[in-house]
Amino acid sequence: MTIAEQARAAARADPFVYDALRAGVLNYTAAARFLDIGDEEAVAAALRRYGEQLDYDPPAGETRVTMESGLGRTDDTDGLLTVGGTAFAPGAGSLTGVLATGTVSLGLFRRVLGRCVAASVPVQAAGFTGEALLVVVERRDGPETIQLVEDCCS
Repeated sequence: MTIAEQARAAARADPFVYDALRAGVLNYTAAARFLDIGDEEAVAAALRRYGEQLDYDPPAGETRVTMESGLGRTDDTDGLLTVGGTAFAPGAGSLTGVLATGTVSLGLFRRVLGRCVAASVPVQAAGFTGEALLVVVERRDGPETIQLVEDCCS
């Protein structure tokens, strides 16, 4: 495997390196040092060439963001989100769900979860489909979460 192939594989294996490459904000030398897959200069050059081939997909289209209070765990599988045997439905607890519908994507979902991590907002559950994404948080974190989801959508 060539250095270029190794650099591409290593960048894809670390989402923050890949995202920074796509956004054009990566320090190539520091990334090469971090990835530690060979000669730093060669890896940095390979990352630079790879980054030039990638497109960044900023949010586009219309997305509606709403908040649903009173979510909780339930056995009712008709809830807003069901994962495995755990469902979250309205009227079953004190959690808050932030729901984005319309133009949503896996990239948007990743940005939302990344922003939650960066803001130290503990996510109780999250899910994504081609039409919607839902992030379930404690009630007190609802206002901050809706704001960060709206920021991600704009």
